[in-house]
Amino acid sequence: MPTHRELANAIRVLTMDAVQKASSGHIGTPMGMADIAEVLWRDVLKFNPGNPAWWDRDRFVLSNGHASMLLYSVLYLTGYDLSIEEIKRFRQLGSKTPGHPEREAHLGGVETTTGPLGQGFANAVGMAIAERSLAATFNRPGHEIIDHHTYVFMGDGCMMEGISHEAASLAGMQKLGKLIAVYDNNGISIDGKVVGWFDDNTAERFAAYGWHVLPRVDGNDRDAVTKALAAARAVTDRPSLICAQTIIGWGAPNKQGTAVMHGEAMGAEEIAATRKFLNWTSPPFEIPADIRAAWDMREKGARAEQQWRKQFAAYKLEFPALAAEYERRMAGDLGVNFLGALPMTPQVRIGGDTGQPVATFGPDDPRAKDFFELAKRVVEQAAEAANITGPTMTVSD
Repeated sequence: MPTHRELANAIRVLTMDAVQKASSGHIGTPMGMADIAEVLWRDVLKFNPGNPAWWDRDRFVLSNGHASMLLYSVLYLTGYDLSIEEIKRFRQLGSKTPGHPEREAHLGGVETTTGPLGQGFANAVGMAIAERSLAATFNRPGHEIIDHHTYVFMGDGCMMEGISHEAASLAGMQKLGKLIAVYDNNGISIDGKVVGWFDDNTAERFAAYGWHVLPRVDGNDRDAVTKALAAARAVTDRPSLICAQTIIGWGAPNKQGTAVMHGEAMGAEEIAATRKFLNWTSPPFEIPADIRAAWDMREKGARAEQQWRKQFAAYKLEFPALAAEYERRMAGDLGVNFLGALPMTPQVRIGGDTGQPVATFGPDDPRAKDFFELAKRVVEQAAEAANITGPTMTVSD
């Protein structure tokens, strides 16, 4: 049986080989967070590679989307429909492995498109809100058919963006106990050490937002990561932030911990040195059979989903109307011709430089009542407005 470090090293070598072949990409974070990813994807995350759309899967968001080879590596290793040939085509036009993860029908396992830093974190907050809303609506005693967590990886860049402050504040206020964020605190950006321009006390900031915070977790120590994730899952009345201290580019003997590991290929010499340091003897893009087998989550995932389907079948027998409504929502069926039912004769204004008429009316316009009535029929919608729900017609009741 391979060691856990050998399993994590599979992520590292796939990353450095893919970035080297593409002569472009971000290598340091996947190598630095590989030990965390190994624990999360093999021991904690609930998912089924054979059915990436399973409704009650855990959600995983890579907010630091430039580290996309981390996600592509685990998707390939765990058994998603992603071939080694697509790993070899990393960052090539038309491939399934673009430079930043993109939510597309042809690749399961990518929950949301991430590129702009902090955006993925905000998306994860939304996913956690959606899980809690669905659970409150559909779960019944003895029938918890909606019960999943949302996990998000994020880096210094995400923490610097204002959107992360706003989303973190909302998550803390909402007490989203099934949201767990892992902060890759490696202290390095593409411009060098961040101490010169980013010195927030991130742990205290999130604690002030109402989060459960686990500071100074060694992100390259599997046992420490395992304990931190368990502690985070045990807290159900607040979202959790794991501040993982990692070494960017861990395993590259001459370049780890430096800015050159952030966003460029390592070069043949450093790759050879890294392979020697990791004791990795396989050629590029080749994963030993025992390591590949230990990573394969297809049978485990299928069993987990099958168990859930049994639970849902029992739920459906006892609560057929609720089950039908849940199925409608998860299928994305609005159940109403939304556009066709809009008011037909609203005021119009000229839309900027396009010269095209755009429908518009204010909250006091009598025709707004029709809009509100239509909105009430789409019961799964949710909206957020910062203290201006009236003028923006965010609240329909």
